[in-house]
Amino acid sequence: MPEHIANPSRTAAVLKRHGFTFKKSLGQNFLTNPTILQNIVDAASLTQADDVIEVGPGIGALTQFIAENANHVLALEVDGRLLPVLAETLDGYLNVEVVLEDVLKADLPKLVAEHFDGKHNLKVVANLPYYITTPILTHLMNSQLPFTSLTVMMQKEVADRLTAKPNSKDYGSLTIAIQQQMDVQVAFEVKRTNFVPAPNVDSAIVTLTRRAEPLITVNNQASFDKLTRGAFAARRKTLWNNLVNLYGKANRDALKQALETADIDAKVRAEDLSIAEFGRLSDALDAAGF
Repeated sequence: MPEHIANPSRTAAVLKRHGFTFKKSLGQNFLTNPTILQNIVDAASLTQADDVIEVGPGIGALTQFIAENANHVLALEVDGRLLPVLAETLDGYLNVEVVLEDVLKADLPKLVAEHFDGKHNLKVVANLPYYITTPILTHLMNSQLPFTSLTVMMQKEVADRLTAKPNSKDYGSLTIAIQQQMDVQVAFEVKRTNFVPAPNVDSAIVTLTRRAEPLITVNNQASFDKLTRGAFAARRKTLWNNLVNLYGKANRDALKQALETADIDAKVRAEDLSIAEFGRLSDALDAAGF
């Protein structure tokens, strides 16, 4: 197997050899610190019992570490210019497959069926592009694939949102959507100086582990998701104002009744409600025909 490429000089040599230039539009920031890469793999608790999807392998620095610890790796790369680079840096890693694929457009269940045998745990380990972290997480969660965990690097600001508690500025619909299904832990933070090129923000490694049972269950998940998104549409407005905007002024009386049924004060803001309280309100709205 080739030498690890995760240090500034080797990374620079690979990029120069292939004449690679960064595309800012793709959010390309490559890790060059091997200690951090090993810590990511450790945070994911990878073993030979695990198959891994990596989103955005870049030049393969993290892929090398994943491959050395997991059973099989499927790396999805959207930038075709990186395929010859990956062919070099991953030469000798027989348990890695690289496919040219946009994760947001990918049929993930089909890819998993084609590339994995279904006999191992399925995990995601990735350094996610900052500008589409939330869409990628949402897409992965909505794929219905049986991920046991996702260990991903993201902008620290997004990590703060995923781990937020009620009554905080970071708490929102993304918090609720993720925490309902996953236990969320920040493994460690990463300074911007560990990347080439250095991003403008610091990062965090977050591990999301699927709960054995959802944090709450609701009568209608689609209605619950609509409610939580709508309730935070205008954070400075009261819950009541956001509900009226979401469901219409003609439904004021029914909305008041649903709030009473759920024992929730209409004058609070969305950030004041726990996930359980959103669940009660969702069920009350569902019962009222919303």
